[in-house]
Amino acid sequence: MSDMTQIFSEFLGTAMLILLGSGVCAAVNLEKSKAQASGWIVIAMGWATAVTIAVYASSFMGPAHLNPAVTIGMAIAGSFSWNLVAPFILAQVLGAIVGATLVWLAYLPHWEETKDQGAILGTFATGPAIRKPAVNAITEIIGTFVLVFALLAFGQTTFADGTNPMVVGILILAIGLSLGGPTGYAINPARDLGPRIAHQLLPIKNKGTSDWAYSWVPIVGPIVGGVLAALLFNVLPI
Repeated sequence: MSDMTQIFSEFLGTAMLILLGSGVCAAVNLEKSKAQASGWIVIAMGWATAVTIAVYASSFMGPAHLNPAVTIGMAIAGSFSWNLVAPFILAQVLGAIVGATLVWLAYLPHWEETKDQGAILGTFATGPAIRKPAVNAITEIIGTFVLVFALLAFGQTTFADGTNPMVVGILILAIGLSLGGPTGYAINPARDLGPRIAHQLLPIKNKGTSDWAYSWVPIVGPIVGGVLAALLFNVLPI
């Protein structure tokens, strides 16, 4: 595939990821949604299936990283060209903005019904259960380490044709159920930054602050976790 096709695949796949992932957050968080208050299990399942579908929808055109931490980790591990790192990350963030905008449109009547500013922001961006940014960053480092290391390990295994995205979805489900409680498990800088930008820019009824003071955590934490996973992978006797 050409470089431009691969870059477009990251844009499209990340937009699909956020449309379905933030979509489940909207379903659970927003007033008068039929899925309102259905809980964390629904959110974790929703994000796992969102990743699965997004990878299926984009992997025929490129590697389907859909995550700057994965892109950087793969480059450090020698599995991806450094020349494409910056274009991939830009495409991922732009795709995330588009995906979040589509969620806003899909749930358009519900923003006016929802008065809880935290619930509205939580539809777009992650936030901590207990606000301790340094500790929250450690949680994101651990979760993203698991993500990137497992993805690199998957590359050493042969799966039945067409099943790789389902395995990745199971990985996301495991991380969400086990490690998602403290921070909402961004484990992906684009997944948080793009929707947070959309939250800032869109004329969303009843929205409050976009909480930029916290925004470094789901950016720095995942990148550090991805780098550490790749560095460890590089020294293993494979």
